[in-house]
Formats: sequence, C-alpha cells, structure tokens
Amino acid sequence: MNTPTSAPMGTRANTPVSTPYYEDVSPGSGALPPRARYARSDAMTLSLNGKWRFRLSPTAGTADASFAADGYDASGWDEVAVPGHWVLQGHGAPIYTNHLYPFPVDPPRVPTRNPTADHLRTFDLPQGWQPSGDAVLRFDGVESCARVWLNGTELGEFKGSRLPHEFAVGALLRPGGNVLAVRVHQWSSGSYLEDQDQWWLPGIFRDVTLLHRPEGAAGDFFVHAAYDHLTGRGTLRVDSAVPGRVTVPELGVDLAAGAEVSVPVEPWTAETPRLYDGELASAGERVALRIGFRTVRVEDGVIEVNGRRILFRGVNRHEFHPDTGRTLDLETMRADVTLMKQHNINAVRTSHYPPHPDFLGLCDELGLWVVDECDLETHGFTEQGWRDNPVDDERWTPALIDRAARMVERDKNHPSVIVWSLGNECGTGRGLSAMAGWIRERDPDRLIHYEGDPSCADTDMYSRMYASHAEVAAIGRGEDGGPPRRGQLPFVLCEYGHAMGNGPGGLTEYQQLFDTHRRNQGGFVWEWIDHGLTHPVLGYAYGGDFGEELHDANFVCDGLLFPDRTPSPALAEYKKVIEPVGIDAGGTAGTVRVLNRYDFTTLSHLLFEWSYEAAGETLGSGVLDVPPLAPGERADVPLPAPPDTGQDAAESHWTVRALLADGTRHEVAWAQLPAAPGQRAAVAVPESGGPRRAGELVTLGPAAFDARTGELRAIGDTAVRDLRLDVWRAPTDNDNGADPVTGARSGQLWREVGLHRMQHRLDAVELSGTALTVRTRVAPAARDIGLVTVYRWTSDGARLRLTVSVTPEGAWAVPLPRLGIRFALPDGADSAVWCGGGPGEAYPDTRAASRLGRWESSVDALQTPYVRPQENGARADVRWAAIGGVRVAGDPEFWFTARRWTTEQLDAAEHRTDLRPADREVWVNLDHAQHGIGSQSCGPGVLPEHRLRAAPAEFGFVFTEEPTL
Repeated sequence: MNTPTSAPMGTRANTPVSTPYYEDVSPGSGALPPRARYARSDAMTLSLNGKWRFRLSPTAGTADASFAADGYDASGWDEVAVPGHWVLQGHGAPIYTNHLYPFPVDPPRVPTRNPTADHLRTFDLPQGWQPSGDAVLRFDGVESCARVWLNGTELGEFKGSRLPHEFAVGALLRPGGNVLAVRVHQWSSGSYLEDQDQWWLPGIFRDVTLLHRPEGAAGDFFVHAAYDHLTGRGTLRVDSAVPGRVTVPELGVDLAAGAEVSVPVEPWTAETPRLYDGELASAGERVALRIGFRTVRVEDGVIEVNGRRILFRGVNRHEFHPDTGRTLDLETMRADVTLMKQHNINAVRTSHYPPHPDFLGLCDELGLWVVDECDLETHGFTEQGWRDNPVDDERWTPALIDRAARMVERDKNHPSVIVWSLGNECGTGRGLSAMAGWIRERDPDRLIHYEGDPSCADTDMYSRMYASHAEVAAIGRGEDGGPPRRGQLPFVLCEYGHAMGNGPGGLTEYQQLFDTHRRNQGGFVWEWIDHGLTHPVLGYAYGGDFGEELHDANFVCDGLLFPDRTPSPALAEYKKVIEPVGIDAGGTAGTVRVLNRYDFTTLSHLLFEWSYEAAGETLGSGVLDVPPLAPGERADVPLPAPPDTGQDAAESHWTVRALLADGTRHEVAWAQLPAAPGQRAAVAVPESGGPRRAGELVTLGPAAFDARTGELRAIGDTAVRDLRLDVWRAPTDNDNGADPVTGARSGQLWREVGLHRMQHRLDAVELSGTALTVRTRVAPAARDIGLVTVYRWTSDGARLRLTVSVTPEGAWAVPLPRLGIRFALPDGADSAVWCGGGPGEAYPDTRAASRLGRWESSVDALQTPYVRPQENGARADVRWAAIGGVRVAGDPEFWFTARRWTTEQLDAAEHRTDLRPADREVWVNLDHAQHGIGSQSCGPGVLPEHRLRAAPAEFGFVFTEEPTL
C-alpha cells in the first residue's frame, strides 16, 4: 500500500483544538491508506446498501451522538435509500450553483445551519463469514463529511465526497446484530474543495460494503502493462503489497508478483479495447485482473499512445440521473458508455471528480480514453480574486494530496485511464504542484492535466476551455505566445462546445482545426447530460426551482442528452462532426473518396453502401467495394452508373454510408454527394388570371385575401391567418450568453432594439393586371430602424406564388434572429411531410447531421423538448413541405418550422410544462435565413459566416392545395 509521504493518513493540520472535525482542514482520521479497488475477489463481501434509518437535524450542534451507542432505539426514525441523497427523498432540497458557494466564504468555517443526517443500519454477517483475518468497511462516496461508528465504537471521520474511504473493523464485528452508525454533514471544510458546477446533493450516495480480508489477503497492487509498438511485445509487472503469483493463461504467464515478463500481445486502445484476464493470488485471496497493454507519452509535442498520435473526440461527464442524482446503477452507466460509442465518442473527462469505479471498468471493456479528474474545485474564490484559495495555502496541502492519492490508488489499474487531472478551476497554487509531484512519483507512466495554470508548470499538455476558433488555429500554428515550455506541449480543449439548450454551433469548424494541426489533439464537449431533476409540476427542475437563495438557473442543463437520457439534436450533430471515416467527392467524376480517420484500426470492420436518390426518393442501392484502408489512408472508389430513373430533371444525389459489418448495421459515417446530371427544377409560376375583387375579398388563383389589408385569408379550403414577415425567435441559451470579449448578449440586444415586438405598418394594397402587391414597413417602437417589406402575389390559376422583398432602413447594429414569414393554420394540421434536410433540427452552424431526403413527422415530434423552452425545430434546406392542406415550395430552399404555439408563447415559457396551447392552431415559419447558434452560453458566439446581417433580400414561395395527411 502506498501512502503520500507528505500527508500521513489520520493526521490533522494545525488548527485550534476547539475546531470541530467537520471544519478541520485535514482529510480526516481513522481511515486506512488508499489502495486499488478490486473488480472481483474470492473473499466474501456484504453489501450494506438498502434502507437505512434516518434522522435529519438542522444544525450539527443539535444532533447528539447518542444514536451511535450500542442498543439505541431508532425504530421511530424515517427511512432513506442508501446509496442516495436525502434531499431527493423528501428531506430538504437540492441547491444548484455554478461556482458561487451557497454559504459565506470564510474558510474553513461553515454555517451554523448545517443540515446533519444520522444514518443507522443493522446487519448480520452472512453465513460462511470467516472469523479469521480482518474486515474492511468501505464507503465509495459520501457528501460532504462523514463520521462513522460500528457497534458503538467510533472509527473516524473523513472528507472527500467522491473518493473511497476504508476502515478496519474486523475486531468489532459480531455474528449478529451489528449496528453501523454514520453521521453526514452537508457542509464541511471539504465543501470549499468541491465547488463543482453541479447540484449540491448531500448523502451516502455510493455503495457501502463490508469486505472480508482473510489471513494472507492480497493488499494493494499495481499493474504495469506497457506496449512496444516497434516489437509488438507487452511488458507486464504486477507490484503487490504481499507475496503472490500472477497468472495470465491466455499469454502463458505465471510469475511472482514484482517480477517482469515480456510477451507478444495485442495492445489496448479506445478503438481496440483488448483485455487479458489474469489473476493475482496471495496466500489468502485470489483477485481478478483485467490487463490492457498500452504506453502513453508525449513525443515531439504530441500525445501518443502505442506510438501513434491520438485525437480526443471527447465529452465531459458528470454522474447524473434525474431521479437519483449522482447515484447511478451499473445498467445506466453501461447504457451511457454504449451510447457514447454509438455516437463516435472516444474519450471522457470525468468532470470534476473520479466517477463510480464501475464506470472505469466499462471504459476498459468497451474502449474510451479517460482523463480521470480529482475531486477538487475552488471556483468560488474567483469572487475575491482567489484570495484565501486553499490550493495556495499549505494548511490544506495534506487534504489535496490525500484526494490525489485516493484517486490514483483506486484507479491506477485501469488501462482506459491515460491522464490524471489535478482538478478543475482552482486557480494556481503550491498545493497543485505538490499534488503533481506526488502523482509523478507514484505513477510516471501517465500524463498530468490541469487547465487553470497558463504556465503549464505541472502539466504535460496545454489545456484550455472555450478558446475561440481563431485562437485554436493560432495555437495549432504555434503562434499563441506564452512561456516557451507551453509552446512545446500538445494542446487540448478540456471543455468546448457548450451544449446548453439549442446548440452548440461551430463544432464542424473546431474539428477542421483538430484535423489540420497535429498539436491540436481534440477536446471534450461540455457535457454529457442535462442535470434536470424530476419535478411533479415542472417536469424537470433546474436552479431556483427549489427556492434557492443563490442559483444559476438552467446553466445546469447543458448536455448532449436530455435528463431522461434521450439524445438531443446536438448528439447527432457531434456524432457526424467527429465521424472516424471521411467520405467526399473523389478526384475524378464518378468516384467517391474515402479517408480513414481512425487512429489505430483499418476499415475492415465496416461495410459501405450506396444509394441513389432523386426528389427525395431512393431509386437504387448497393454495396461499395472499399479497401481496408489503414489509418490516415484514403482511396477514390468508383461509384456505379446512376440508375435509369426516367427523372433526369429531378434533383438527385448519392448517399454513401459506412456501417458496422457485425450484423448490427450501425451507421458510423455517411455523406451525400450531388449526382450529375440531375438538377433541382426551378420554382416558377407563370403569371395569369390576375386578382379579382369581390366585396371584402380579393381572389387570386386558389387564394382569398382581405381586400382592405391584402392579408391572405385562405388557400383553397384551408384558412390561413396572420401571414407576415417574422424576424423574432425565442432566444436560445446561446443567444442569451455573454460574448467572452465584449460581454454583449445577443438576446438582450435583440430585446433592447425591440425585435420581439415588431409593428407592421400597411402602406399600400395594389391590384394590377397580374399581381396583388402589399407594401409594408416592419419596425420596432422607439427606434428609427425598419424593414421595408413588399409582398407580391401572383398565380397561374392553380398555384399561388409569393415573392417577398426586404430592404433595411437605418443603422442596424444587431444581427437578425431570422428572416422569413410566419402564419397560422387551423385545427387539423397535425403532421408534416417535407423534402429537404432531416430528420432532426438544424441551424446554419449545426447542420452537419442534416441529410437530404423525404421526411414525415407529427407536429409534436418536430419540437425539441429543451428543459428551458427556446427556439427549436427548424429543418434546413427544405425544397417543399406539406402541412394542414397546404403545400409550399421554396425559391430558393428554406427553413421550415411548425409548432402548436407562437414564438412569443415559446419565449415566455420557463419549463416544458408552460407550453400549453390554448387551441389547436399550428404556427408555421418559412425562413429565408436564420442566424447561427454558436456556443456563447459559455464560449464563443456565432462565427461571422453564420451571422444573419440585415441586408436587402428577396425570396419566394409557391403554395398549392394539398390533401390533408
């Protein structure tokens, strides 16, 4: 067992005698030194999970310790589930803050009002439990400070919420009627070290286990399994605290612990997670080993594994479930890893604490690179310029090293863990250097990460959060300046692409920078899942919904998954952006170019299929013969002759898909290529049969208009209401975010200008021989800017064409949210069919996953259910759409949105449950252009090429009657 020499376990820092243990800056007392966690052992274990007796006191002072005495009667207490959080079980309430401490900052003191929960669990030893040897009581996670008694004897206390703590209890056990008492404080000195962006959720939230330690039991052990990519051989050594033998039957290995052997092996990578089953046998115990051979190092400023540059296509992952908080079961964790792999994600940063250890076992098995992050963040000290920051106060250093040691010792035998991270957003300080020094001495074969120190004095990589595209490009070129050492390090975006609400935008452009510059080795999107807690009234709750004094609203809902683990459109977008196979037009006509973007594997595990589509319909398909390209190789592959479709005038294209060849047909990558000579037919309507006035109406082809205002009233038998120019959208979380440089917020600027309350002035209604022309000016109150808008209606008798001309007036200092028309359709417009981009939503900088085709959806399914409602649901590149008895074709293509509420109602909603349409009308937006999405909720805004500037524009639509779907 290895113990940090500068922080002897069980010692306390120099604090006043009167300081209560929960305010002591030491890591605690009584706990055993940290060690490796066993995945499996033949020693007996007893899970102490289940129902525990529970009593909650408002302060630490009002909770007496008599409950821990042997024979205490707690039959009148409540019960809670362990593992679990008491605030999610009807006792108190959660609190969400991003970085603000929800208590006065006076380290290490905490408030007198400190919810303190006493837990009691009685248990009998299982049949066959051996009295010889010892036993260990293990806590895998308790927030934030726990004091423990067994059978009336105090064992000690500990802090470090997401870290394991063990106590020797063999001498205290009895055959029946054992009583385990645990007191948990919500606030402690440890809370100052755990200011991560998440819910504050106290409780015993991970497993509690009793482990028999037979005489001669295996103690701590460290599996060293390196791989030499030049020879194809692996070197294995298992260091053990006690004598033992190591066997790996598949490799013919049988040697003493501590001895070293070299054998031919298949390496472990995130793409090829090859594991060898082995065993460490001591005199009294057999421990299962899962061994993966790999070597991690930085060579010439690039992170390499097994001699090859790797690219992180990663995601940050908090542990979260909408019902149980940070308590996750194995099935949920496996589902998460499987979903990551299905979406081409190859790496996880365990933000911002070590995960449940079973999660790392899944990463070993299924293949993910892991940046294992220490349970450390002091972000709230930014409010005082980092004054009194614990990481630069030597009194706290033992606690910091204790946290590093507990992470490293627990997780050191996982091949998936290739980087140790010191923590997150802690500023800089001597304590971080001490942690890095301890980790390097204990485990020199992994890399060290920390983002918060721009000098990179203690790290093996230059890490940043939310750097702009321009800055990432400069870093890739080596033009970012900074200390000379930093310029020699690989670059990683430990956080980027803030997935809050609709977005993030700009992922494609980031990926291009990762592919272009060897130094830029990818990054980790923030983050995996929205932290919306299940709420009986609101659907999902976020900050402020539990009456918090301080909170950061829905900033906690910033994931690629919705709280129920349904993928958001952002996950589909990210999958497309990071796909490991590039498919594009070949160098010569009639070919497709295929590029292997994997780091290690050939394309032999993939099946390539082609299909030929015209006017959104598939007219032919087959298999494409693609060679098993090695990583980085590319080939131009011939496409077959286009099928004879008889639709030469129709727009046509090829779709090429890369599917797993294992029978699942899971799609890994795809692309669509224009096909020659097919072209999309232009939308044209000959002008004939001009408008005719009949009383209060004007008729033109299939349509009826208000003769006084020129407003469209009906197309055939379908009523149409309030067709007019629209420039407003319900601001997204990214619209409402602050620009990193200027602090400007697009959503706020739009409201200040008045784009959410535009007024429409009618200037003229003109009837000519062939057209109805309506002249208007659209402008906000109190401003001298406006949009001169002309609607020109024509018809050939069956079809109705609208041409919209828009001319800005005045000095427009803000971009437009959107530019198009909107109108309402009556009850019955329940579904839509369209030819264009789909199946999901897309915006100018989030359209990589949108593919051309013919799609069908209910109106309800067109909505994206963001936890905080906002602009959503647009379909891109739409050629035509049919909804509610009306078919509309665009000239040029348009963005199509349909919903059961107005944009204003969407804008006013705070939760999904606020969206209750008063009637069955459906509001349709046909947009000529949309403003991009960006990542400004926490990061850069919309790139210049995706901004919608106010400029003269002309666009058109052709309406026809369509039988209702």
